[in-house]
Amino acid sequence: MTSSVPWKQRLSAGTEAVQDDVIRWYQDTREGKAYVPTMVWGTLQTEAYATVILRQVVDFLGVPDDVPAGVAKRMRRQEVLYDGEHHYDVILGEQALYTNVGGPEVMQAQIDRLLRDIDLPSLTLRILPTAAPVDMFPVHAFNIYGHSDRAHVELVSSAVDITEQSELDLYCAAFDLLRRGAVYGDPAKELLRKARSFWACAPLGTGS
Repeated sequence: MTSSVPWKQRLSAGTEAVQDDVIRWYQDTREGKAYVPTMVWGTLQTEAYATVILRQVVDFLGVPDDVPAGVAKRMRRQEVLYDGEHHYDVILGEQALYTNVGGPEVMQAQIDRLLRDIDLPSLTLRILPTAAPVDMFPVHAFNIYGHSDRAHVELVSSAVDITEQSELDLYCAAFDLLRRGAVYGDPAKELLRKARSFWACAPLGTGS
């Protein structure tokens, strides 16, 4: 089954309530996968980075402005990385390290966070290089929860949850192909350091 809920409906009470839902999903999911090609995965975002993202969401959709509360809950969601009971396999597109969210200072701190957490036992963080050969056509970001129990996709206008097994199988197959093209460990750290150097040299006036 596939269900779709418009963002304006889902965020009608603001961003905090949605973050509560996401916290429950992550707490209930011992194993998860995520592919995020153009931005940093929410559970690894710094407070400053998350503030920019949620502010953009509120301004774009015209939903109630509770950004500080939503950000606080997004930070709480990250507790699953440190409780020793969860594991997440995450692929970031190299572009995610260069998409300008908040300007050079925010981006440098965000990449420092990724470098700090990349060796967490709860996390397998891979970077898909921009020019990597991948046997998969370009696809949107998605999350897979549990043992392929549900896939979650966020579109411009709505959030989509997929539970139909034949569709879930396709998402799992896509993730496996993307993972084959991605790098982890020292090569991933090198891409992170390269991106950090880029932002360290970027003019401070290039904020969003």
